[in-house]
Amino acid sequence: MKIPNFIRHANKYLTNPVMRLFTALPFGPFALVEHTGRKSGKTYRTPVVTARQPGGFLFALTYGDHVDWYRNILAAGHCRLHWRRRDYALVDPQPLPASQAVPSFPAPFNRVLRWMRLEDFFTLQEES
Repeated sequence: MKIPNFIRHANKYLTNPVMRLFTALPFGPFALVEHTGRKSGKTYRTPVVTARQPGGFLFALTYGDHVDWYRNILAAGHCRLHWRRRDYALVDPQPLPASQAVPSFPAPFNRVLRWMRLEDFFTLQEES
């Protein structure tokens, strides 16, 4: 179950500015993904839910796979991630089934993701 579009639009202007504060913490699943608009060429920073995994990161697409930030990353094949006060250059977006993705998130976030019945996840690898 992805979050409905009307909530996504409200969050863009109301919740996301607050979520940016959480991305500066040295703990938790929140990060900022920096991506380039596939049409505009403009740089964007979007708060996301992520988990570290060997060689890269796992992302929950809480609004589904039709969101602009994800489509921008797919088009470019790369992005930057600001997570726990560090920056990472990431490449090679790959979808991942929920059955593999959800257990990789720390508790209690994996329980929330299970409750939400999210289906859309993907991985990015650290650029070498």
